[in-house]
Amino acid sequence: MFKRVRKAARRRVAAAAVAGALLAAAVAATAGPVQAAGPNIIVNGGFEDGLTSWFVNNGNTTDGATLSPTTDAYAGSSAVLVTQRKTTGSGPMQDLSGKVQAGKTYAITARVKYENANSPATKQFFATMHYGGSTYTNVGTVTVARGQWGLIQGTFTIPASQSVATARLFIETPWTSNPASDPNTHLMDFKVDDVSVSEFVPSTTIEALGKNPGEGNPLISHKFGADGNAFVHDGRVYIYMTNDTQEYKPGPTGVSSTNTYASINTITVISSDDLVNWVDHGEIPVAGPNGIARYANNSWAPAMESKVVDGKEKFFLYFANNGGGSGVIVGDSPIGPWRDERGNLLITSATPGASNGINWLFDPGVFIDDDGQAYLYFGGGGDDGSRSAENTNHPKSTRVIRLGDDMISTKGSAEVIDAPLVFEAGHVFKREGKYYYSYSSNFGFGGPVDPNGPPTGAIAYLMADNPMGPWTPETYKGIIFRNPGTYFGAGGNNHQSVFKLGDQYYFTYHAQTLNSRITGGATQGFRSPHLAKLDFNPDGTIKEVRGDYKGVDQIRNLDPYRVIEAETIAWQQGIATKKVDGASEEFGAQAPNLVVHDIDNGDWTSLAKVDFGEGGAVGVTAKVRPLAAGGKIEIRLDGRNSPVVATIPVDAPLGEWTKLTAALDGVKGVHDVYFTYAGPSGADLFEVDSWSFATAQEQKVKLTVTAAPRCIGSSVYLAVTAVNDGDAPATIELNTPFGKKTVTDVAPGKQAYQSFNTRTAQIDAGKVTVTGTATIGGKQVTSSYDAAYSAASCR
Repeated sequence: MFKRVRKAARRRVAAAAVAGALLAAAVAATAGPVQAAGPNIIVNGGFEDGLTSWFVNNGNTTDGATLSPTTDAYAGSSAVLVTQRKTTGSGPMQDLSGKVQAGKTYAITARVKYENANSPATKQFFATMHYGGSTYTNVGTVTVARGQWGLIQGTFTIPASQSVATARLFIETPWTSNPASDPNTHLMDFKVDDVSVSEFVPSTTIEALGKNPGEGNPLISHKFGADGNAFVHDGRVYIYMTNDTQEYKPGPTGVSSTNTYASINTITVISSDDLVNWVDHGEIPVAGPNGIARYANNSWAPAMESKVVDGKEKFFLYFANNGGGSGVIVGDSPIGPWRDERGNLLITSATPGASNGINWLFDPGVFIDDDGQAYLYFGGGGDDGSRSAENTNHPKSTRVIRLGDDMISTKGSAEVIDAPLVFEAGHVFKREGKYYYSYSSNFGFGGPVDPNGPPTGAIAYLMADNPMGPWTPETYKGIIFRNPGTYFGAGGNNHQSVFKLGDQYYFTYHAQTLNSRITGGATQGFRSPHLAKLDFNPDGTIKEVRGDYKGVDQIRNLDPYRVIEAETIAWQQGIATKKVDGASEEFGAQAPNLVVHDIDNGDWTSLAKVDFGEGGAVGVTAKVRPLAAGGKIEIRLDGRNSPVVATIPVDAPLGEWTKLTAALDGVKGVHDVYFTYAGPSGADLFEVDSWSFATAQEQKVKLTVTAAPRCIGSSVYLAVTAVNDGDAPATIELNTPFGKKTVTDVAPGKQAYQSFNTRTAQIDAGKVTVTGTATIGGKQVTSSYDAAYSAASCR
């Protein structure tokens, strides 16, 4: 038995050494993803039920200690006190057999404190897993100051080959072979509270500051989006993107595995009418078993157009089903609802002219000419393995084909596009009678790259007089945009689109800027949308675009006197968005309704260049769903650390959507508006659906008033009703020529009613006056309404 103890001790020293690197990674993880709230598999982790489910570690016969409840707790009313320890491992233990699984990753936290005045000023503590026999692994640690509560924390993965038939967790101090030689250093009493072990479920919420205030790029920083294709409709630009976030799976260190694109089957949509404040419209479930086009597996590199078909405007969203083909779904608006009208892929190897030299039938780009004829550009790849200069520089791997009038069929045969060094991302736009075909160049297929053509991995373009070209090397004009790595350090593939909003052309591209900022410089292939102005030379050729974080200028100020979806964001940190039931307040029943969620203490969102006008705003309203008590929303102007100009206490019933209002002291002019969120640490505070601001003219008690005479016997009675259409309780006073009545605390949606006896058989036409008084935005407001009634006779 003595030898067994020695062996176990040696194994634990080695485990502690290995754990050093793991624990360093665990500490790094705190700056990365936050663990999703999973069930705590520890029973009675706060010791509120005394010592239930806890016992002294007995992994070795020499272990021993006394556990007793103590009221000196970190939280709650109780903790555990560990005294009379015989070994450094003699601490509180709980059996987790049958609760943990090999191959899974877990997160642990625990609070510890020691107070022995003769002990060192600081002391390290471990949480350790014992899998039976001599297998011990330190899974969390902290070095705590004497007399203070410290937080043990870490993440650990149980090896897939590890038996978990016996799995127990305990708290200890660092192992030493002869702790009794210095008990004040090695065997001091200590206390433990709030022990938690839960399966590590990485959150895709991005906690890093991915977009600095004032920057225009990347367009969004709370999620990823690649291959952005812009579509302008009614003065608003919508950008449709490959949803890279589906592949984003940050591990315990906060770093995700590489983006393979394999699981991406949804398309992300954002929109803006000012190019700085972007609305997140969520994801379109395009492919896969739960998608609109269930015959497809993936949805990459989308493209959008609209056309009037059979007297109705329809919206056509094209997508790549990986490299094997391209499909299309149809919507009733730029943001849906969506349906499948075709039943199978639009472009396959059976499409006339679509084979022969094409590796990939993907990256659809759609264009509708002035005569109504639509064209689809697609294809890519082209490496035939020959490593020849001809194949490298002229792979002839992309195509153009006419679309049918229904936009979901093709007609004729696809024609070859011989763009120099072509690889993927074909896109066409028209300007002043000229057609521009832009594309991403390849990275070289082994043969020498022609110096007269584009550089590798760049966006190049051709110009022609017809949508079908001919697109030949002679029409090559140069490059629009070099590889993103030229400007941001992290390269990768390249993709683009061009759109016109107002009198200005713009260029979309993607880069791994957000990915880089999350990790501190490393990238795993997660791309984000960017914008730049696109300008032209006098001869119609394009001036080269340079990538940057500045982006483009805001083209109009934001109007605050309306409903604003909370997922309208210029800059933010720490939040995520999700779809909920119901219609969008701003965009209507056809639009999905998203809300801002995963809001923690210190998170924030913002709106850029909000124009409050000369009259100013006197109130701000948030539609919120409280999730924890004690939350609040602070409104600041022009900086997230600027003085608070209004506070909305989020004190409504938990779990219920409620509109809450705070007063503003006549905020005037144009300001960036920051919503900063505060509340208890470690809790999801609330969700936010929408914002609205009110002018002085809008601050009124909203009533619907009716008055009507009726006969009761030979007497005329005047029935007066006032419905409270506002969001706050109101005191309502009904004033008539025949008397008045006051009704207090009329709840929103309820009414004040009175039937007044005129004490006569006949009355002339007249009017009643109804006043309502309520507290709105922290101020008492009174509003008055008149309602006419007709003459009546009861003779």
